[in-house]
Amino acid sequence: MSFGEKLKFFLTPDGLVQPAPWSPSDPNRNILFDWSEFTYNDAGLWLNSSQVDQFAVPHAVSVTGANGVTKKTGELVNNGRENIINGLRNQPGWGNAVQTRSDGTVVRVLAPGKAADAGLFDRNYLDPYITQAWNAYTSKTLTVVPFADQPGTKFFGRASGDVMNFTNTAGQHVASFRKPSTANVWGCDGALAAPNDQVVGPIARTLCAALHRSTLGTIDTQPGGGPADFYKGSLTNHYSRIIHQNMVDGKAYGFAFDDVQAQESLVHDGDPRSAGITLTPFGAGGPGTPQPTGSIISNWNNKCVDVPNWNFADGQRLVMWDCTGGTNQAWEFVGDTVRTRNNMCMDVAWGSRDNGAAVQIATCSGNPAQQWVLSAAGDLVNPQANKCLDIAEWNPNNDAVLHIWECGGTANQKWRRG
Repeated sequence: MSFGEKLKFFLTPDGLVQPAPWSPSDPNRNILFDWSEFTYNDAGLWLNSSQVDQFAVPHAVSVTGANGVTKKTGELVNNGRENIINGLRNQPGWGNAVQTRSDGTVVRVLAPGKAADAGLFDRNYLDPYITQAWNAYTSKTLTVVPFADQPGTKFFGRASGDVMNFTNTAGQHVASFRKPSTANVWGCDGALAAPNDQVVGPIARTLCAALHRSTLGTIDTQPGGGPADFYKGSLTNHYSRIIHQNMVDGKAYGFAFDDVQAQESLVHDGDPRSAGITLTPFGAGGPGTPQPTGSIISNWNNKCVDVPNWNFADGQRLVMWDCTGGTNQAWEFVGDTVRTRNNMCMDVAWGSRDNGAAVQIATCSGNPAQQWVLSAAGDLVNPQANKCLDIAEWNPNNDAVLHIWECGGTANQKWRRG
């Protein structure tokens, strides 16, 4: 999608020359444009909004399946584009990644690897962190568990000098990696090249994601941690961090392997009927601006109702967590439903009316299990069950689960909007 003029593509004997706006000589340098990526084959449609190379135009992607259910991702929070631009401008050393043409229009924000290639960013930016993280495994073991559905498949890494060697559970040597450069990390290539196999590639993907997110060296089983643990270091991928922070569902393709731990802005359907790209507002106003959102806060412990790790999947149980202002704690009261910003509904599992029935998110369907009333007294009631949202077992800690329980006016059933 481009604005003002068409993009310029060229053919050479080797194939198609696509726009490369990070190059000062590229004829598309001053055109405001963006792209999405898709794969369509016998297994269905995969569609993602990609920020791997640049961020420019706010848009969401969606796919509707044969069952009529539409999945959507990539939507920015209100004023998200400006937040991203200003966030990078205000991050020391990152401001030159914001590209502006002569009329003052911001045409894009470059990913760090592209900015470095264009001489707009420190080519060695991550080197001190990479060395620190690599050297941590000269005295301890890194465990890589690359497949979530195969927890028994593990690889164990120890560093010796600039080389990290990996063995499998039988003690056999299976892979070696040289310490990567900053450019290798940004591109997930070179020393971190990931072939399409079942050993080297999965380890490389895991290492690259951990280095982008600054968890290598501190979290010793990888993939490890969750969004709350990512990008904590001063030397980190602030580009990806800021983009994720400004997505409604927290998902983005901030680097090539952001799909490690399912953090990517991707929709898939095995039997698609339609797909779409929806342009969303560039600023704070205009048609399509989401309804005001807010947190749901416990009057008892001042924690917030939370979708764990931004996992907006059907059946994800809701928990309590310290209030962060994240999009996984943002709720809209729409009619008699309570919805996340990406249109999943607070739901009583299986429509149960029993004490202890789990409270989760599910695709909004209008059924009575998704109807809620917040009373003036602070009770959040499901009328079908005539029971209240309740913090199970009076658990005051983060990750306390939510269920419904007979309304008793107790403190663990009292709520307010934030």
